[in-house]
This record gives sequence, structure tokens and C-alpha cells, in this order.
Amino acid sequence: MTDSINAPQVGAPDPELKNSPIAEETDEDSEVLRQEVPGDPVCYFNNNAYKHGDDICSGNILLRCTYGIWRQTGSCDPDNL
Repeated sequence: MTDSINAPQVGAPDPELKNSPIAEETDEDSEVLRQEVPGDPVCYFNNNAYKHGDDICSGNILLRCTYGIWRQTGSCDPDNL
């Protein structure tokens, strides 16, 4: 059985391009990030805009757009789901 991730592979964030902050699931600075990005309806990754709730894969990390902040929500590696 082959599991697949239904999220585009976007590669690594390019520091020269517009990117929203990325918070880990256990990131203690999440509240600080939330204050810096107060509820934006989109997240940016390498100048591309994604809607709240969209998922992307950056390498093996699954990220979900949550009101302007990327949250690490799992793995994009089908062997480690």
C-alpha cells in the first residue's frame, strides 16, 4: 500500500524571497509569532501565497498555513507518516 501526501513540494525557503514565519508544533515562541502576524488570511513561501488551511511540503516537513504562520504538522515522507 502506498500512502501519498496531497501537498505540493516547494523546496527550501529562499531567504531572498517573501516567506511567512515557520513555527514548530512545540514552539514556545508561537505566541510571539502570532502577535507579529495577527491573523493574516494567507501565508507566503518563496513569494507564493497560500490560503489559511493549505498544506505544503518543504523537503520532508509538512507545513500548514494557519492565519499567516506556517505550522509543522507532520512528515511528507510516506515512510514516516
